[in-house]
Amino acid sequence: MNSRQVKLSKILSRFLRHAPHELGMSLLPGGWVKTDALLSALSARGVRITLDELRALVASSDKQRFALDEVRGLIRANQGHSVEVDLLLEPAIPPEILYHGTAERYLAAILVDGLQRMKRHHVHLSRDEETAHRVGSRCGRAVVLRVNARHMHHDGFVFLLSDNGVWLTDQVPPHYLGVSDRRSD
Repeated sequence: MNSRQVKLSKILSRFLRHAPHELGMSLLPGGWVKTDALLSALSARGVRITLDELRALVASSDKQRFALDEVRGLIRANQGHSVEVDLLLEPAIPPEILYHGTAERYLAAILVDGLQRMKRHHVHLSRDEETAHRVGSRCGRAVVLRVNARHMHHDGFVFLLSDNGVWLTDQVPPHYLGVSDRRSD
C-alpha cells in the first residue's frame, strides 16, 4: 500500500469500525454502509476518494480489513468494531490451535486474566504464528500466544470466522493459553 492508501485505510477504519455516527451514518445489519453515502460523507469532510480508489484500497489491503459488495453497493469493516454491530457471522469450529500476538509488556497480565476483548467486540486470533507476530509487533516487542481453541470450543466457547480469516471469540481464559517460542529479537 502506498502512503495515500495507508491514510485512507486509517480513515475508513475509524469511521466504519468506531465512529460512523460522526459521518451521520448508522451501520446496517452485518456492519455494512452504503458505499455512495460513505464516499459522499467523506467528501463533505474534505476526504476525496473515488470509487476506483476505494476498490483498489480494498483489493490491496494485506490485512483485508474491508469488504466491498458492489452488487448491493455496500462496504464494511470485516472486524475490529468498537461500536455496537452484529456482523452476522455464523459460529465455526476452530482449528486445534490459534495464535494471538501482543506486546511483551502485556504478557504478565494476560497470563493472569486471559485475553479480553477490551474496547472491541471480540478477541482477534490468527491461524498462524507469523500473522500473530506481525500483529504483536505493532506495539513493541512481540510475544505470540498459543490458544487451545479446540479445547475451548469443546468447553462451549463460541468462535466466529470473519471474511478475512481472522478468528473471533469473546474471551480466552488463561488456562487455554501458552507462550509460543516465537518472540521478537
